[in-house]
Amino acid sequence: MTGRTRSRTSYRCAECGHQAAQWVGRCPQCQAWGSLEETAAPPRASAANPLRKVAAGAPSTPAQRISDVALDSARARPTGVDELDRVLGGGLVPGAVVLLAGEPGVGKSTLLLEVAARAAASGRVLYVTGEESAGQVRLRAERTNGLHDDLYLAAESDLGAIVGHIDALAPSLLIVDSIQTMTTGEVDGIPGGVTQTRAVTVALTSLAKERGLPVLLVGHVTKDGSIAGPRVLEHLVDVVLAFEGDKHSTLRMVRGVKNRFGPADEVGCFELRDEGIVGLADPSGLFLARFGSTRESSVAGTAVTVVMDGRRPLLAEVQALVAGANIPSPRRAVSGLDSARVAMLLAVLERRAKVKLADSEVYTATVGGMKIAEPAADLAIALAVASARWDVALPPDMVVVGELGLAGEVRRVNGVQRRLAEAARLGFTRALIPTDSDVGKGLGMQITVVHDLGQVLRDVKPR
Repeated sequence: MTGRTRSRTSYRCAECGHQAAQWVGRCPQCQAWGSLEETAAPPRASAANPLRKVAAGAPSTPAQRISDVALDSARARPTGVDELDRVLGGGLVPGAVVLLAGEPGVGKSTLLLEVAARAAASGRVLYVTGEESAGQVRLRAERTNGLHDDLYLAAESDLGAIVGHIDALAPSLLIVDSIQTMTTGEVDGIPGGVTQTRAVTVALTSLAKERGLPVLLVGHVTKDGSIAGPRVLEHLVDVVLAFEGDKHSTLRMVRGVKNRFGPADEVGCFELRDEGIVGLADPSGLFLARFGSTRESSVAGTAVTVVMDGRRPLLAEVQALVAGANIPSPRRAVSGLDSARVAMLLAVLERRAKVKLADSEVYTATVGGMKIAEPAADLAIALAVASARWDVALPPDMVVVGELGLAGEVRRVNGVQRRLAEAARLGFTRALIPTDSDVGKGLGMQITVVHDLGQVLRDVKPR
């Protein structure tokens, strides 16, 4: 046995790359189940088998000063879809690989077909579909008015065939729908599996960098909302976008998750219509029941707030309904809000502001299918519930911003200046904001600074 060397094996996680000495069912690093794969470990150094040093090779390009690097090849080029360019940071950078992930049926293919039609006006675009036939894509393009002579379709799922199409057409943009359906014969594995998906993404990324070709990849998501496939895909690509939307609403949002060329907290708003998908430069009207000139009167149980979705201020209307009295087990229903947060606010109203709610049913909701999670809407939710309980309407031209603590104090929130500027642009003239808020002049609004919830409700409660 002295002349033989025992082969050692290790186990690597296919999701995060974590290495383990022995196989376990769950990765201790990313908590993924069944993701550890057996790999051959490199031989250890010994007198008989020393590790070899890496030989020096000829550099592909000489190193240069950072100030001498040309920027022309790294400037973003607009796609023609303004809301998508907003999230991308101005457009697509040559050689960038963008992963657009979302649930089935949310509108990913419709959005990218719109991008392809706009981009075809300035150069050839290759749209590769592995889930639909070319005829199905053609039908959608006719419905959304997305036909163009320089837009080419290819129903392929083999990586080699895709590279052949690229060599033949020399496109200025490549769209792959979807990455989970693409395969390559260079590696083993089933289509959509970890090995195949990683290998295809690596090959397309290398191709994009080599030729300066921007690539848009469509990705599926799992039941918990994360991107399907190995987590290494998010590290390989340059930009990761999450396409979100409720099937019962026409509102769609593209949210930046990772962006090497721009901000990673921007949000683009779209509306899905029969004729295609349309960007919404001013989406606040979808989240207000009475918007613009029709907002002359208000009803009890409504309050308007301004939430920050990434860097974007959006006006949202919170509605509340308090029904019944002396109910043994009253119901609490929430739509578009955090149920745990609403339950805490109801307890603060009951204990700190003496608003009797324990024996009544309370229903709270947002307008337009919007989901609000940030604490800056706490004061608006509390005022809406108190307004519904006392049947007193709040002023229709007032916005409410502030976080509530368990003691009933109104806490400071970030971005008050941007929130109020958006409200003033839409015609609101009054605002309730927390104390110590950094607000400049020139907004043209009547601003009231509030310290605690009791102070606010004393002006609302009927005498």
